Amino acid sequence: MTTKLSVNLNKVALLRNQRDNGYPDVLATAKRVLRAGAHGITIHPRPDERHIRRSDVMDLAGLFATDLPEVIGAEFNIEGYPSEDFAELVNQVRPHQVTLVPDAPGARTSEEGWDFDSRAEELARGIDLVRPSGARIAVFINPDPKAPAAAKALGADRVEMYTGIYAMAWDRPDFEPAAAYVAATARAAAEAEIGLNAGHDLNLVNLADFLSRAPGCLEVSIGHAITAEALDYGWDETVRRYLDIINGIC
Repeated sequence: MTTKLSVNLNKVALLRNQRDNGYPDVLATAKRVLRAGAHGITIHPRPDERHIRRSDVMDLAGLFATDLPEVIGAEFNIEGYPSEDFAELVNQVRPHQVTLVPDAPGARTSEEGWDFDSRAEELARGIDLVRPSGARIAVFINPDPKAPAAAKALGADRVEMYTGIYAMAWDRPDFEPAAAYVAATARAAAEAEIGLNAGHDLNLVNLADFLSRAPGCLEVSIGHAITAEALDYGWDETVRRYLDIINGIC
């Protein structure tokens, strides 16, 4: 089993939106990272379009509808809160995967998973809304061994584990407890027979350790760090470094 690398292009779009010249180009960057070996593209269109715009969604859907060599076998993942507008978009575009997150439209980023005690009905309704897309449905969860089974019971195909707590604890005294939750949640996903994805603040420094604790992880979605690292190494070299880590672990 090889963990797949999905490159989140939100920060590329955010930089693009600071000017009116269309640069950096989101579609061109998607082609670049896929040619470099990334296994997929992730985007999170928000209602205010502060980074990914609806036009980007359509452009990328068009890319994945082609038979370009870099697209063959690659996956298109769209994240978002399951509002009716979001569901309408993904049902039209029909990506390979839809990842449902609990954050409100104005949230800066997705920083927690679904609360299955208080929001299960809301999530179940969201899953039903995006089901017509035909996409694999993943739901964002906290590192919590109870979460994978709860997500499966609602009809999810995969869970995406929020790794921000793990990443923030790196080199701190509370790291091992945070890492233990990661490992326990990964084991719980395997026991529940639900696929495991992961994302948020994973980077070239911590990814190998994370994968050693979650060896069944099917996909990592990385955006902020990989964009920042590409400023130092370039996209091709940065993607290569991630793939080297993944191939060395799995």
